[in-house]
Amino acid sequence: MSRRIALVCLTATVLATGLAATQSQSPNGVKTLNPPGAIKTVGTWSVGTRAGDFIFVAGMQGIDPTTNKLVPDPEARVRRAFLNLQLIAQSEAASLQDCVRLTVYVSDLSRLAPMVEKAQAELWGGPPYPPRTMVEVKRLFDDDIVEIDSVFYAPATNR
Repeated sequence: MSRRIALVCLTATVLATGLAATQSQSPNGVKTLNPPGAIKTVGTWSVGTRAGDFIFVAGMQGIDPTTNKLVPDPEARVRRAFLNLQLIAQSEAASLQDCVRLTVYVSDLSRLAPMVEKAQAELWGGPPYPPRTMVEVKRLFDDDIVEIDSVFYAPATNR
């Protein structure tokens, strides 16, 4: 019985430590983000951080947050990547119109650029659009087709 209690206490300590790490803040106030509904991270990275008035969102793939697996359809996967970054931004009171920088990595520029254009136009609803760089790369994590890195401006005083 005492082993069971010790195991329960150890498990609670490990879980509490992990929770604190996922919602931590640096000595300079950089806050790690992990909002409800976001994709689940595995490894040594976070979905985003807030540093002052800026939100930095990790490279988002077209992962369905309910299954944590890549969306099969390429066009839906590109759209899902944008929706994933939107969710992180919204968790800090930012909208897509508050995006100040996009970097889109694709595995096949000629095939995927039109899908990126379409998804972005639909989700933004029209100009103004943020500055964007789109780069074709040889390989992405999990042999994915798209990953979108973004930065948002959302004054902390507006929260």
